[in-house]
Amino acid sequence: MVGLDLDQLRKGLTNGPVIRVVIADHQGSSPRETGTSMLVSATETQGTIGGGALEYNAIATARRMLGDQTDKLLSKTPLGPTLGQCCGGTVTLFYERMAADITGPTYARPTGNTDMPLSVRAHLRAVRSGATPNVPKLIDGWFIEPVQPPRQPVWIYGAGHVGRALTTVLSDLPFQITWIDTSRDRFPDVIPPNTDMLVAANPADAVRHAPDDATHYVLTYSHALDLDICQRVLSRSHRHLGLIGSATKRARFTRRLSAAGIDSSRLECPIGERSLGKEPMAIAIGVAASLISRQTAIQRNEEKSA
Repeated sequence: MVGLDLDQLRKGLTNGPVIRVVIADHQGSSPRETGTSMLVSATETQGTIGGGALEYNAIATARRMLGDQTDKLLSKTPLGPTLGQCCGGTVTLFYERMAADITGPTYARPTGNTDMPLSVRAHLRAVRSGATPNVPKLIDGWFIEPVQPPRQPVWIYGAGHVGRALTTVLSDLPFQITWIDTSRDRFPDVIPPNTDMLVAANPADAVRHAPDDATHYVLTYSHALDLDICQRVLSRSHRHLGLIGSATKRARFTRRLSAAGIDSSRLECPIGERSLGKEPMAIAIGVAASLISRQTAIQRNEEKSA
C-alpha cells in the first residue's frame, strides 16, 4: 500500500528532524508511482523515490530545507530537460517537515498556505463513504493520502526452520516482527525487513516486554521452553498464541497449564493449515493466511464500531 507509513516515520524521527519527500503527481513516465516517498534527515535517508538524478537532487533540497527551517515545498520537474533522465515525464515532488502526531485513515494538508477548497472537502467525503478509493492525490494545492496504521506486533520464539520460514513470509506484510532465540548464531546472517532480532538467554523472559496486543508464535527447540513461554503469555494480555506441534502436544500442555491454574482455551496448536503439508514454508503460509484473516476481521469490527 502506498501512503504515509507511521512506523517508518516514527523510526525516522528518532534520528532528529526529517523532511518527507513524496511523489505527489506525475505526467508521463515516472521512476515510481504517486505516493511513493522517502525520509531525509541530516545524515540518513529511508526509502526511495526511484533513484537517479531526481532522488539525488531531492535529498539535497530536503537537507537545505532542514538547514533553513523551511516547512513545505512543492516542486514540479521535467525529468528529461531538467535532469537528463530517460523517463521523459514530469514529476511533482512535495517536501514536508514531519511530526509524529498524525492520525489516520486519511492525511490531507495544503502544500502551501491555502484554505481547504470545496473540491478537497468533497473528495474527503467521498473517501469516507467509500465512493472514492483512498489513494494519494494532489487536488487544488492540497495533497491527500492514506495513512498506513502501525503494524500489528508479532513475536516469534525460535529461529529454526519454521521460524525462518515464518519471518520470511510475514516480512513483506503489515506486521512488525520481534524474533527471539538464545544466541545470535541461531539466526540467519540477514534478518528480514520489519523484523527486530532479540537474543535472550531465556526467551521466556522476553514475554514481559511484548505489547498487550501482540500475537505470539512459539516454535523453539525445547518443549520445556515452549511450555514456559506459553504459560507466561497466557498469564498476561495478548491477542493470540500459537504453538507448533501436534494435538498430542496440545493435550499435554493443556494438562500442565491447567495444573498450574492457567486457562489454555486460547492456545492454538497445531498451527498452520494441514492440507498444505508439514514443510516449514507450508506451515508458514498457513499461519500467515490465518493471521491476515484475523487481522482483517478485527479491522472490520473496529470500523463498524467507529
